Amino acid sequence: MRTESEEGRLSELAPITPLDADEEPPRRRMPFAWFWPLLVGAAAALVLRIAFSGGPGHPFSAMLGAFVYLAPAVCGAVTVYMAERIERRSWGYYLWAPWVSTALFVIGTLLVFIEGMICAVVIVPLFAVMGSVGGLAMGLVCRVTNWPRPALYSFAMLPLVLGAIEPHLPNPDQFSTTSRTLFIAAPAERVWHELNNARDIRPAEVDDAWAYRIGVPLPLAGVTEETPEGRVRKVLWQKNVHFEEVITEWQPGRLLKWRYRFAPDSFPAGALDDHVMIGGQYFDLRDSAFTLTPKDGGTELRVEVAWRVSTRFNWYADRVAGFLLGDGAEHILRFYKARSEGTVAVAAQ
Repeated sequence: MRTESEEGRLSELAPITPLDADEEPPRRRMPFAWFWPLLVGAAAALVLRIAFSGGPGHPFSAMLGAFVYLAPAVCGAVTVYMAERIERRSWGYYLWAPWVSTALFVIGTLLVFIEGMICAVVIVPLFAVMGSVGGLAMGLVCRVTNWPRPALYSFAMLPLVLGAIEPHLPNPDQFSTTSRTLFIAAPAERVWHELNNARDIRPAEVDDAWAYRIGVPLPLAGVTEETPEGRVRKVLWQKNVHFEEVITEWQPGRLLKWRYRFAPDSFPAGALDDHVMIGGQYFDLRDSAFTLTPKDGGTELRVEVAWRVSTRFNWYADRVAGFLLGDGAEHILRFYKARSEGTVAVAAQ
C-alpha cells in the first residue's frame, strides 16, 4: 500500500493546473455536430420555399428572381452562421458546405411534394452557386464584424421584401432557336410519310433523351390530319398530355412547319411542373420546322425549334431550355431515322 507521503510526492510530480478565471471550460459537442449546420440551412430555405407558394405572376411565386437567387443564398448563409457558432471554419467550408445544404433543401422540397422533379434537377446547379455566394458572404461577415446575427436576419428578410415587389415589374422576354441535322438512308417520300404518321411510339425509341429522363412525359403519337381549318398535327404524350401543331408551311417532301396550340386541358395536373408549363407565363414553344433535302443515297433531315423564356434569370433558363430542346431534337431525328430506314429495309426484303 502507498503511504500518504508517497501519494504527496506523486502529486508533486504531476500537479493539476487549475483553469484561469477567464478561460472557459471546453464545451462538449453535440452528436453529429458537423451535420446540424447543413440541416438548419436546408430547413431555413425550405421555410422560404413554403412562403413562396404564389401562382405565376403573383407575389411570392417560386419563379421570382427574389426566390431563385436569394433562397439558396440564405441557405448558404444560415449554414455558415450555424457552423461558425461551433468553431471557426475555413474559406473552403464556406464554399462547399452550402452545396450540401442546398442539395438537402431541394431533396426536402421533393419529399414534401411542393416541387417537381423537372424543376428540381434543372435548378440545382444555380442553387449551388448562389448557396456558395451566401456562404462566402456570411463567412466574411463572421470574420470581420461583430454583428453576424443582425446581418443574417436582414439577409433572410430580403427575399420576402423583394418577393412582394417584383411581380409588379414586367419579366423580360428572350427568344431563341436551335437546330440539328441528320442523314437518313431513305428517300424523302418515306421520311415525309413518317413525319406525318408517327404512331405507337415505344418508350425505347425515345426515352434516352434528357428531357424524358428527368420527368417530361414520353411522346406516344404525332399524326397530321385534315381539318376544316387546314392541316393540323395532333400530338399525344403520356399522362394524357395532348396538343396541336397547326401547320403553317406545307411542301410535300421538302418542308413541314407548324406553330404550337395548347388548350386549357393540354397538360393535366401533375403531368408537368407548374413552373415549366409549356405555353405558360415563363416558357413557351413558338414553332418548329422539318426541312428535307435529297442527298445521294437518302435524305438530309433538319429540325429547327424556337422557344421563349420570360424570367429574371433568362441567362440561365435559356441555356437549360437550349440544352434540353437541342438534345430532344437530336433524339427525334434518330427516331425518324430508325423508322424511315427500318421501313425501307422491310420493303426491300
